[in-house]
Amino acid sequence: MPDIYTAIKADHDHHRTLLDRISDTSGASEDRKKAWREFYYHVKSHAAAEEETFYSKLISKTWGQDAARHSVHEHQQLDDLMEELNEMDMSSGGWLEKFKVLRHDYEHHIEEEEDEVFARAREVIPESEIEGYGDRFNARKEEERKLVDEKVEDSLED
Repeated sequence: MPDIYTAIKADHDHHRTLLDRISDTSGASEDRKKAWREFYYHVKSHAAAEEETFYSKLISKTWGQDAARHSVHEHQQLDDLMEELNEMDMSSGGWLEKFKVLRHDYEHHIEEEEDEVFARAREVIPESEIEGYGDRFNARKEEERKLVDEKVEDSLED
């Protein structure tokens, strides 16, 4: 039973590996498509589960609100970049340039989260209040993974 910090960090480590795999591919190869698809679905479900479990708890604490709002805003920016990439031709130079922006921004986001947001959360959320959140996060992430396509369709209709 991982704590919330360990669960989120494990996902981040997996995302870093996927970013490396994507970077090591070229064009619209099957390897790139597969790594991108895994990254896309995993990050989208991760972000939604993180917001619903971890950030909802952090935002309920006055001292954690700014950190949570900032991270949620970054999630939206990253989501927008991922949607743009999803619609582009992977073999184009434009795709690779946009991917490099996404990678830079995402790595900055997860480093900030692991260093600053986790530290803030540990200050404002007692361990007794967040016990079991690692399991809740992982369970919610699995539910969110099934909803990714549906949520994308809904956002396109808006």
